[in-house]
Amino acid sequence: MKKIQSLELFHQGKVRDTYIVDERHFLMVTSDRISAFDVIMNEDIPGKGKVLSQVSNFWFNKTKNIIKNHLTDIDPKTVVSKNEEELVVDRSVVVKRLTPLPVEAIIRGYIIGSGWKDYIRDGQVCGIQLPSNLKLAQKLDDPIFTPSTKAQVGDHDINISYEEMENLIGNEISAQIVNATKNIYKFAADYAKTRGIIIADTKFEFGLDENQELVLMDEILTPDSSRFWPADTYQIGTSPTSFDKQYLRDWLETVDWNKKAPPPRLPDEVISKTIEKYKLALKLLTND
Repeated sequence: MKKIQSLELFHQGKVRDTYIVDERHFLMVTSDRISAFDVIMNEDIPGKGKVLSQVSNFWFNKTKNIIKNHLTDIDPKTVVSKNEEELVVDRSVVVKRLTPLPVEAIIRGYIIGSGWKDYIRDGQVCGIQLPSNLKLAQKLDDPIFTPSTKAQVGDHDINISYEEMENLIGNEISAQIVNATKNIYKFAADYAKTRGIIIADTKFEFGLDENQELVLMDEILTPDSSRFWPADTYQIGTSPTSFDKQYLRDWLETVDWNKKAPPPRLPDEVISKTIEKYKLALKLLTND
């Protein structure tokens, strides 16, 4: 998609482009790009950015009583030139400028993905010992918090221990992040279950405002940052079908690719089925 020309680009992430509005605000535009295994695919997923933005804003509004977030009431169309308004409609937000913390807060309610691979190898996930004889996709007795570093575009996130997180950002902020992460996840998982969705795991990002208070930022509980499973077909011992980009990851696992750039070309069928899953997640969660 076209870049905004009327504002200075501050940062281009895997999916989001962040522009400087003023000293206190950013414009965050959610593109149709998609990444897997920390590599951006060459093909866009048409409409994906709008779906992600709607899902994320839905959750930000639902969780604002749990923790402050970066949203503002400023209309994105008012901060770009007239001829660029269409570029920001339904896929952008004007957010508070924060000092981002260099960790991703990952919480796992079920054993799947890289967590399952670690568990099979040594019975642990990020240094957390788990019960023996767990099966693939099994629900954990209590969700586990497994932080990682935030990688630059093109690099891989690295799982770290809680102690390493404390060394990076301090004990007090680390404890606040764990508490907020668990509270948000519990609230969201309980809500999603009423909509027929299991949230297997998810990740959050946080920043500090001018008062050094913790603020939720970036995106939350989207098909890009979470594993969403249909509750009616979930079965322990098998890898569940999903409403998220696991479909894309699964397809990529079937092709001859080393998980480094450049990525393989995505077939039209993979592109169309991916956006179908994203749209279904939005519909189920928000009833839109």
